This record gives sequence, C-alpha cells and structure tokens, in this order.
Amino acid sequence: MLDSVLVAALAWVTGGLLPAAPIAVAAGALTTLLLLHKNLGAARTTLAVVLIALAAWRTSSALRDFEQRREVAWRELGAPARCAGTVRVAGSPSRARDGYVFAAEADELECEGGGTIRAGTRLRLYGSSDELSRGDACFVIGTLGVVEVFRNEGASQQRWGAARQGTLISGGVVDVRVITRSRSPAAWIDRARAHVRRRIEATYPPGAASMARALVLGENDLDPEDSEAFRVAGLSHILAVSGSHVAIAVFGVVSVLHALLRRVERWAGSFDVGRLAAAAGIPLLWAYAEFAGSGGSVRRAAWMATAALLASALGRHPSGARAFALSLLAGELADPLASFDASFGLSAGATAGLMVLSRPLDGWMAKLPPPLSWVRGPMSCTLAATVACTPWLMTLSPTLSPVGLVANVVAVPIGEAISLPACLVHTVLAPFPNAERGVAWLGSMSLIAVRTIARAGAAVSWANLPVPQPTAWQLVTLGVAAALIACRPKRARIPIALAAAAACLLAELAAIRAGTPKNLLRISFLDVGQGDSALVDLPDGSAMLIDGGGAVGSPVDPGRTVIGPLMRARRRRGVEIAVLTHPHPDHLIGLASALPALRVGQFWDNGQGELDEVGAVWRGLVQGLRARSVSIVRPEELCRMTKHFGEAEVRAIGPCPELDRSGSANDNSIVLRLTLGSKSALLVGDAEHEQEHRLLATSRELLRADLLKVGHHGSRTSSGAEFLDAVNPSVAVVSCGVRNRFGHPHATTLETFGSRGIPLLRTDELGGVTWETDGERVKVRKGVR
Repeated sequence: MLDSVLVAALAWVTGGLLPAAPIAVAAGALTTLLLLHKNLGAARTTLAVVLIALAAWRTSSALRDFEQRREVAWRELGAPARCAGTVRVAGSPSRARDGYVFAAEADELECEGGGTIRAGTRLRLYGSSDELSRGDACFVIGTLGVVEVFRNEGASQQRWGAARQGTLISGGVVDVRVITRSRSPAAWIDRARAHVRRRIEATYPPGAASMARALVLGENDLDPEDSEAFRVAGLSHILAVSGSHVAIAVFGVVSVLHALLRRVERWAGSFDVGRLAAAAGIPLLWAYAEFAGSGGSVRRAAWMATAALLASALGRHPSGARAFALSLLAGELADPLASFDASFGLSAGATAGLMVLSRPLDGWMAKLPPPLSWVRGPMSCTLAATVACTPWLMTLSPTLSPVGLVANVVAVPIGEAISLPACLVHTVLAPFPNAERGVAWLGSMSLIAVRTIARAGAAVSWANLPVPQPTAWQLVTLGVAAALIACRPKRARIPIALAAAAACLLAELAAIRAGTPKNLLRISFLDVGQGDSALVDLPDGSAMLIDGGGAVGSPVDPGRTVIGPLMRARRRRGVEIAVLTHPHPDHLIGLASALPALRVGQFWDNGQGELDEVGAVWRGLVQGLRARSVSIVRPEELCRMTKHFGEAEVRAIGPCPELDRSGSANDNSIVLRLTLGSKSALLVGDAEHEQEHRLLATSRELLRADLLKVGHHGSRTSSGAEFLDAVNPSVAVVSCGVRNRFGHPHATTLETFGSRGIPLLRTDELGGVTWETDGERVKVRKGVR
C-alpha cells in the first residue's frame, strides 16, 4: 500500500496543475487512479479525488483573483505615470541589473494624470538603494505602470508565473527615503543580507562577486553570457540555493550544536540532546531560508528539512519519502501556484530522482570498467537528478547537451566541496579581515573554475541538441508512466515504458500537425505588449514571421519570452519569410533576438534602416542575416512580385513602387495582403494617413479584406474613414500593451470602428488573437485557451 501522505501530496500537486491543461491532466489523473485503485484502496482513491478537486479550485481561484485585481489596477492607473507617496517594503531587496529590485505594498500614492493606485497593491520597484528592509515605511517617487503579462496560445507560462508573484504594478523609482525603520526579524535578516552583499562586493573580484551572491543570497544578476553558459552546460543548479545549501549550512550547525550539547554531561545524561539540537535547528533553518532569498527551491528544501528535523525532535526516525511528500504538500498549501515556480519544480524533480534512481544507477555503473566505475558516485547522482528534471528542463530550455553530464561530474565537487562552504564561511568573517580575504580568494578561484567549466561545456556547440517543448499530453503521459512503474512489479516496467514512449510519439505527431497546419491560412497576432508581432502559417506548411515587438530599456525581450517559446510549441525551427515592416524598436527588438535561432529563407525589409541609420540592433540583425547568406528583399523587388504558398497568395502593396525617402518610417511600413480562396487579410504595420492615402491612390482595388491589422496600434493618425471604408473588414485586430504611454487605441479610432460595426479585438485586453481560414470559412480565437 502507498503512503497516504505521499498520495495526498501527489494528488494536490496534480490538482494544482489541472487548470493549466484541464483535459490532459484530468485524463492522466483518471487513468492513474483507475489503474492503481487496487494499490490505493477505496479510502486513498477517494482522498486523491477530493484533494485534486480542492487544489484545482484553489489554483483557479488564485489565477482568477490575480487577473481581476490586475484589470482593476490597469483601469484605475491607466498609462504609466509619475507617482509619489508612501509604500511599505514587502520583499527583501536584491541586485538586479545595475541596481536593486524590491517588492512593496502601496500605502498612499498619488499619480499624475488622475490615475490611482489602491492601498495594499503589490508593487515591484527598481532603484539604486540596498538600505531597505522588509517592513520599512518609505516615501518614493517614480514612474509606475501595470505589469505586462504576455498571454499567447501555446506559450502561456508567463501568465502563471506573474500570477504566482502577485505583482500588479512595477516601475523605476528615482528617489527612496526611509520614513520608519522596521525592527521585525525579517528586517534584521535583510540588513544581514545587505551587509554580506557589501562584503562580497568588497572582497571578491567583479567576475566572481555575482556568482557568490547567487550562491549565498539567491540573487540572479549574472552577466548574460555567463548565465547562458551555465544554462547550456547544465550547471545553473550549482549557483541556485537548494537542498545542498540547507544540508551544509543548517545540518552542519545542528551537528555542531549536537556535539556541544553532548559535552554538557548533566544534559547528556538526562535526555537525548540530539532531539534538542534538531528542535533548535528548525527556526535556524527558516532564518537561513529567508537569508538565502526564500526562492522556490530553498523553500521546498526547507520544508523537507523541517519534516526531518521535527521527526528527530520527536524521537522518530525520519522517512525520506514522507519528508519529501510533506515538502510538496506544505509548499503547495503555502502557495497555491507553487507548481508554476520553475525552481520549486526542478528542486522537487532532482530530489525525487536522487531518492529513486541514484542507487540503481550506482549499482549498474559499478559494473563498468575503470575509469568509469571510479566516478560512479557523482555520475549516478548527476544522471539521476538530470533524468528526473529533463521534462522541466525541456520546458524551460530550447537545447539540452549531454556534455552537461561530464561538466557536472567535474564542476559539482568543486562547487559543493569548495565554493559553497567557502562562500558560507565568508559571511561571518568580516571581523577578521585577513581570514575574510583569504576565504574570498578561495571561494572566487573555485567559482571562476566552475565558470570556466561552464563556458567550456557551452562552447561544444555541436552537442547542444534542440529539443521540442513538451506538450501537456506528453508531460501527463510521463507522469502516469512514472506512477505505474513505481507501483507495478519489475516485469511490468519495460512494457509501461514502451507504451509511454509510443504515447509520447503520438502526442508529438499531433503537436507537429497542429503547429504546421496544411491547407489553412492562420495568422496569430502575438501579445508582445506595446508592439507588433504576427506569426503566419501558410497552406503549404511554411511560415512567415512579421515583426517581433520590443521596448527600449525593457528587461523583457519578446523574442525570447514569446516568439521563441511559441515557435518551439508549434514545432517550427525556421520561417520561409521574416518581415520587418519598419525599423522602430517596438517591431524590431524581438525580431532581432528571435531570428538568430531560426532558419530564415528571406528577409523582407523596407530599407529605412539604411536611410536613417537607425542603430546597432538593426545593423546587428542585418549583418547576421547576411553572414548566413539570407536573401534581403527590399520594396523595389517586393512590389514587383507575388509569392504563392500552396493556394495562398502573399503580396506587398506598400511602400510601392519603392521607399518614399521623404516619408516617415511609419508611412514606409511594408503593407501585406494575404489571400486564400475568397478570404483575405490586410496587415499595414504602422501605416498612418499619408500611406493610407497613397494606398487608396495606387491600390484601392487590393484593399478590400476580411481582416485588418489596424495601423500604428490604433493611433488617431491611422485608420482614416475613407481607408477603412475601402477595406471594409469583418474584424480588426489592434496590437497594443497595457504599459503604452500613448493612449492607444485612441478614442477617435474606437469611434471610427464602432460606428461601422467592425469588431475591434485588442491584444492588451484579450492577449494573443488568432484568425484562421480555409478560403471559405473564418475562425477567430481570442485570448489564451
């Protein structure tokens, strides 16, 4: 019979995931319960069903509550505005980019333009001060706006992550003044964090300081190239605060305390001092978890360690499996969206792999000849953790590398035996400068060695294998198979594994078919915030990518956070045509970061970049494409040709016959007409009235379309009455974001469409919008499914 606590934990986790993919998760849960009902018994089966339903309801409620509060915050604040007033620090400040980021709750904030922010609203603020602590009351001045949450079909992870964080408003602050200092335990922990951060920066070389902060404080401000190298080499976990930190930091202290208490003869002879040491370790454990940043992985490890220490304090033998189950259950109960925290999931997966797979793998590897058998311990642990985490890793990363196994065997001993202890000891050596500098040197040298291994592993580019993003059905299949293998006899494991592999293959074929439809014209207008991006699926199975969104100075790149995940979900590794309608940042930045990872047949560009010398991003994009021998096509050629993809026709009708050198970039946007059968779509980039008038004069007969992508995000300078009457669309889509400062779409534009009865679908309200036709019928999907 299975342990009831483990059944409860797994049922609760399953229910927490159910709202993200209701049909797949429900089918997987039902299949598992039906196949294992004899192992579970009636009581445990009933318990599992009830807990799955409760957890699903709780997760759905949490997401719905966040989205409702965000909607209210947006309607009350409006466009980003300069605000001033009092807030209370709610989260420990951490290094981010060139400054610090901290969570806060609004108290009294007044904003220009009449916008309001309710008291108690969760904020994420970026500033330059690390003198803040949780509970401090502060006066701030800064520019604040509603958080941008990209909601796109097939790439909706950010939606769940944003809901888990709970932040409604974010922005940069130019002035922060502390009004009242908090004296809470959390505040003292934050001051200790600030002290340790300053000592790290004072004694570690710049190249190692960010890694030391990651290892000790759970901060994540590595150089982007180093961060990518650690990811590609599979070594990111070395710098993540996790269970090994808890084992070394807390259980080390508990062991020392136990040894000291044993020397007190009166206590040692009267009762079990080990139980007292274990009990004392619990508050120390949570103090350390807070000091280390309280991320998902450290919280899960802390819950598991709490269960083990509590069992020891009560005089019971700790059960690893039960402690693991309790850590899952406690983590999910404390945070209804914990399942969508990548660090929590990776920590749980790695722990499960170590508990279940490391011993069998070690036994198998012991039979290998030297020198492989000599490294079987670290290799079996690395392989066990990696195998269990692979589904998570495939969800998060576009590539996996087998070189990571070797890199882990070399780097993990250095990280855990030298870097981690040295960095932890360094935190208490400030009163002893010579010792502090010596330990800092040891820690920095070991961290630099680990970084060197990461860079070397990432440099083996041929080993970076592209992996598809697992579908919900594939993940559920793996979960069901794991449960069955754990509960069935050994002789059934191979048939179960083969059946699971076959099911995953069928799910992959279904994903390929859904991602590359045939005989359809499908246009997906992506939610990239205040910008434009659209992915076009053509009837012959090829694709076009039109613009990529983006914002200058934003830490969020839609090329990486939206386009990349969507292309993986659609099983597309390239596009036949990439189009930059004009080289403005809100169309260019995401395209520039997405295209290097994609095969590109042709690049259509209006030529404005060379005319205006627009900057490094455009130059880097074009130079990279030329280095790959990608054909770059300009209006002089585009306007003379019509491209056919199966039965579909793609035609550029502006700027024709060539770029207007006296016109603006917006009025030189590449305007595309896409037709399949009797249905057509008109995509006009950021065309304004001047280009609309040219189109009316030169191509009026080509303007009629069933779908219109509204020009310039719905600005009053676009969508003139005569132009709109010529197009006469059945539906229109406007791409804009909640953080746009321009008031898009403008009221006059809304009135123009409304007076003609043309439905206007807005990505700021609905998320991504998909328009699809077979040449006769049209289907429109709004928002995230």
